[in-house]
Amino acid sequence: MFRTYGLVLKRMFQVADGLMVVVGFLVAWWLKFHSGLLTYGGHLPFDAYLPVIVLMAPVFVLLNSILGLYQPMRVQKLTREIRVLTEATAVMLLVFLSVLYMLKLAGFSRDVLALYAGVCLVFLLTERIALRLALRTLRSHRLNQRYILLVGWNASMHRFLHGLEQYPWFGYQVLGVVPTPGDDTSPPAGLPIVGRMEELSQVLRHHTVDHVVISLPRATPELMTWVIQQCDLQGIQSLIVPDYIDILPARPRFETFGDMPLIDTRYVPLDDATNAALKRTFDIAFSALALAVLSPLLVLVALGIKLTSPGPVIYRQERVGRNRRTFTMYKFRTMRPDADALGNGWTVPNDQRRTRLGALIRRTSIDELPQFWNVLIGDMSVIGPRPEQPKFVDQFSTEIPHYMLKHRVRPGITGWAQVNGWRGDSSIPERIRYDLEYIEDWSFWLDLRIIGKTLRTGLVHPNAY
Repeated sequence: MFRTYGLVLKRMFQVADGLMVVVGFLVAWWLKFHSGLLTYGGHLPFDAYLPVIVLMAPVFVLLNSILGLYQPMRVQKLTREIRVLTEATAVMLLVFLSVLYMLKLAGFSRDVLALYAGVCLVFLLTERIALRLALRTLRSHRLNQRYILLVGWNASMHRFLHGLEQYPWFGYQVLGVVPTPGDDTSPPAGLPIVGRMEELSQVLRHHTVDHVVISLPRATPELMTWVIQQCDLQGIQSLIVPDYIDILPARPRFETFGDMPLIDTRYVPLDDATNAALKRTFDIAFSALALAVLSPLLVLVALGIKLTSPGPVIYRQERVGRNRRTFTMYKFRTMRPDADALGNGWTVPNDQRRTRLGALIRRTSIDELPQFWNVLIGDMSVIGPRPEQPKFVDQFSTEIPHYMLKHRVRPGITGWAQVNGWRGDSSIPERIRYDLEYIEDWSFWLDLRIIGKTLRTGLVHPNAY
């Protein structure tokens, strides 16, 4: 029901976005060469651009999908849509230029491309506002209304009703509720009670009902069966809201094993093979490039450590990674050879265990650079929750709720918690909150955002000592 409607809206926006990309170029071309408003000299014929224009429509839709613009989980705010559409338009323009370059079309009009970006963005925003207004108008004339009856009232049903209010353009109208004697709480004052449970058959016959949403206590399976039978007798779709919904994540995943339905209570986007392959491919390419580009710096730091302090250049330490497997993490050594004898807890300001050079490279996070090798060989990712030592994992797993969920993904060199200020000697619960937010809301675009924030602000931090 909701998934079908959401998919229709998603496809509608995707088709409209693709059309705007093509129409935007046609308008930009007309403005430059046929409107008489702008001067021009020699230029490539329109046919030279045609294959690239056709390619840009699916590329733009794919970019919007990666950036999360078609996510049906919540109504998008206009400010966020403007930002995402602007970013996608900029990336599309870069792709456009790259394709023209690869096709050796050096004589393309830069004015047309600049106009294209501006016109396309205006058209896209106008299109999305127009579609929303159209849906709102249809709903105001009751042309896309669907009527829902609630059966049973508890915390799960309250959560469902609150979620339904986040989709006003879906046009669902709640007729009221049929409570049961065993309900945990009473329905809110503004929600009509349309009948008693024994009157359900008459309620379904005398009201226009498209969907019945049921949430009954698990202790009443016979009542659940009876309610579904009454819906079937009237040819009305019934849907069940489980009364254990509070223990499920915001986006549970449903799977099938044989003929048995299963609920994945902790599905994360990186469980998807496509997402995992995309992230791993990026990790390999990025880490290999980083090691190549940074190799002169790595050599200089290694020489500096060797010349200023006895002991190995690389410090190896056991950490806990994905699926609770331990691995050896590599860092530039920043401590004195006898550091373990002085204590092996968290590093503190003015820590006497650090070498002079070690204090500098820790402050600038240069000591973490060897972990790109961990990324290349698959122990870590560029972006992810920071890994901890096994002793700290054992401690935090019993003290902090959901702590072990961070091990569903590969640990990272930097992460969502770190770029939001939670690194070093900082609140572990807050760090875990950001880690779980990253894991459950992962997208490729989020990884790129974190890399950007790390390069801008994350290399030097007050807690990096």
